[in-house]
Amino acid sequence: MSLPGEVREVADVAQAFADLVIEQAPASVSLSGGGTAAESYARLAATCPDWSSVDVYYGDERWVPLDDPDSNAGMVQRVLLSATPPASHHPMYHDGLTIEEGAAAYGRLLRDVGPVDLVHLGLGPDGHTASLFPGSRALDETRHRVVVNEDAEHPHPRLTVTYPWLATASLIVFTVAGEEKRDAFSRIRNGDDLPAARVRAARIIWLVDPAALGT
Repeated sequence: MSLPGEVREVADVAQAFADLVIEQAPASVSLSGGGTAAESYARLAATCPDWSSVDVYYGDERWVPLDDPDSNAGMVQRVLLSATPPASHHPMYHDGLTIEEGAAAYGRLLRDVGPVDLVHLGLGPDGHTASLFPGSRALDETRHRVVVNEDAEHPHPRLTVTYPWLATASLIVFTVAGEEKRDAFSRIRNGDDLPAARVRAARIIWLVDPAALGT
């Protein structure tokens, strides 16, 4: 299994991501969580883009309220959307729903809106992306767009999009920064069957810094 898409070595992954989003000017985005994502969104917010016509969705989420420090949507709201309010914002977590009901509701939402222009994904040291963890049942999902998933190494039950939904994206952008990601990225380039290596879409761009590339 070879690495899908185009690899771009960049000195500053967060800035490269912000520049790419501005260049692409997507009408809809699916955002991520984690430290690299937070830095990327802060850089994007610093450019003060007009997102009044952009619809915002998510690729995965811990089943926690937005005011929880572990909430991806809460982080995005604080770091990015407070500076550049979007046309619409669609967190995965909904108070009053069970996590299974939340997965079904978000799957219906993604079905109804159709393909998303730009999907942002990260890469974990274990090769996971979104909340598609190695060995988890979500890797084999072929029907649903969103499923419940969890892993002993990661806190909180989660919702995650699945490969069939990712395959509908016009563009997927991976951001990979830091030496701690080097082994996982190297394994993907060498053909190892890690979760991130299974992602397919019309176009995939990997923004990778020298530390992650090992150059």
